[in-house]
Amino acid sequence: MPPKVMLIVTQDTKQEEAAFARRQLEDAGCEVIHLDPSVRRTVGGAEITPEEIAAAGGHTIEEVRALGHEGRIQTVMVAGATKLALAAHLEHRLSGVLSIGGSMGTGLAGSVMQALPYGLPKLIVSTMASGYTKPYLGVKDIAIMNAVTDVAGINSISRAVYRNAALAVAGMAHGHVPTAKSDRPLVLMTTLGTTEPSTRRIRQALEADGCEVMVFHSSGAGGPTLDSIAAERDVALVLDLSWTEIVDYLNDGIANAGPDRARAGIARGIPTILAPGNVDFIIAGPIAAAEQQFPGKRYHIHNPALTAVRTELPELRAIADHMAALVADATGPVRLLVPLHGFSSHDSREGHLYDPTLPPPFADYLISVMPAHVPVETKDAHFNDVAFSDAILAAARAYLEAKG
Repeated sequence: MPPKVMLIVTQDTKQEEAAFARRQLEDAGCEVIHLDPSVRRTVGGAEITPEEIAAAGGHTIEEVRALGHEGRIQTVMVAGATKLALAAHLEHRLSGVLSIGGSMGTGLAGSVMQALPYGLPKLIVSTMASGYTKPYLGVKDIAIMNAVTDVAGINSISRAVYRNAALAVAGMAHGHVPTAKSDRPLVLMTTLGTTEPSTRRIRQALEADGCEVMVFHSSGAGGPTLDSIAAERDVALVLDLSWTEIVDYLNDGIANAGPDRARAGIARGIPTILAPGNVDFIIAGPIAAAEQQFPGKRYHIHNPALTAVRTELPELRAIADHMAALVADATGPVRLLVPLHGFSSHDSREGHLYDPTLPPPFADYLISVMPAHVPVETKDAHFNDVAFSDAILAAARAYLEAKG
């Protein structure tokens, strides 16, 4: 059977592009299921029509057109398109998804693709590809290609772009193997390069124990991705060992991941081990911007684009208060381990932001504010010391053994 690829292109404004992409996919041996979220008019020929999409969103297409507001129209069509795309994947077992569009088409296609599973090939050709793409991609494995010219007819550049995109999706579709569920206990863990020596030892040991370990770089997208997987999959254990995105949420840093970072696994009752890796710094922009945003602080220029700004006791106490509130309603086991000799490679004798006076009072404050059901254990070690990674491993193995 030929692989089935969903094509998401509005024919009311991009009929020529939709037909071209369809031909390329079919010539490459794919069966196309065209989802057409057009609003202005129905052209015909799509497997999933505008009328069906509107109905799945709770309206007739006439009612959608009568809304007269692109935002409200988009809300209805996104809901309907997502519902029908998931149904099509369930029925046909899609092997790929391709979209071509501007900001509205990219917004709709991105929402649809974010609802589809990890591992399914997804590619958006968009006029928005060279700008701010986070809303369109979310935390899913979506590729985005710059349309270069406007999506307005076929020219010598767009022809090559659309053909390359279609062939890329066709190639992925032909080779696509649906992600199989692992029979190993799944462990999710956060890290940064500044805590990687410790988290690497933990990962390798748990993998040797027979676990599948997924590691996420907590630089703004990694933590939310962990949370997304914790909310969806059968997860045996969460090791939230890098709090950069939480520090940056509280201090308006670059890696700000919002108020719900780290909440998903705790809310589901997944056993969770917390450790305050990387709480010693806020991630800011270039040094000039960092000095303006955080005057009078200690700085380390990580590279020309990023500056690590040293946190002091007031910021550390705010982090403790936030984490205490986060775990207050935990329905599963949660425990906290705190190193007393530094939180990252920056906060070490060899680092650039070392301050040995801060970890002990931070630990004391954590103990004082944590709910009674969350034990806090301090360790006379640095975060990257073997003694600290061994303590986390011991706690992890105890939870995994208890879970069976």
